[in-house]
Amino acid sequence: MSRNWRTWVVVGLGIAVVSAAIYFPILRRRVKTAAKIPEPSEEQARRELTQAIAPSPTDPVVKVKMFWTSAEDESALAPVAIQLALSKDPVLRAKQVLNTLLAGPVESDLRTLPPDAALLAFYLLPDGTAVADFSEALATSSPSGVQSEQLAVDSIARTLEANVPQVKRLKILIHGQELDTLAGHVDLTQFFVVDTKAVQHGALSLDMPVNIAIPQVAAANNGASAPAKR
Repeated sequence: MSRNWRTWVVVGLGIAVVSAAIYFPILRRRVKTAAKIPEPSEEQARRELTQAIAPSPTDPVVKVKMFWTSAEDESALAPVAIQLALSKDPVLRAKQVLNTLLAGPVESDLRTLPPDAALLAFYLLPDGTAVADFSEALATSSPSGVQSEQLAVDSIARTLEANVPQVKRLKILIHGQELDTLAGHVDLTQFFVVDTKAVQHGALSLDMPVNIAIPQVAAANNGASAPAKR
């Protein structure tokens, strides 16, 4: 009886050794294959985010200008022309271009906004004042410094100016609240000029409004708190 038991043990060990000899080379090949799979590129990541915006089938594909950091001068912005399906509605159009701006350029070093920042809501008042409400990451993940903060704000304003002519000035909120600064330097209590040509020709007053009236229903539908009046 004990001899039969030892025989089965030997047979079982033999089967295990043969199985291991067959399986380990297969496992090794799978590991090597997985290691060769490239990480998603910045371009792929940007496409995934812009596709998540879900443009309407009726939105025409047009050439738009996105303002990211210049490859020649890191202290300046440079326009980048891309093809994008844009709505004719100015609010939806603004959301589409800002989400694309947040997705960033192909070269991640040229992005102006933190990769984890998100646009929570966007409002456009009758006088051309736009209110863009961003997630907290815009403030917490933006590099602190006058130059980097100014580039971030300017990239938002210039992108809106190039693609949404209805926007004249911009107010930036963080999670529905007005912060004193973006990351310690650029003043977020002010309104930023978007339509620079109108200012140059005196068609837009620099006396910015001090109150923002956002309908409570609109704020609730966008999942963001309405900005409080000052």
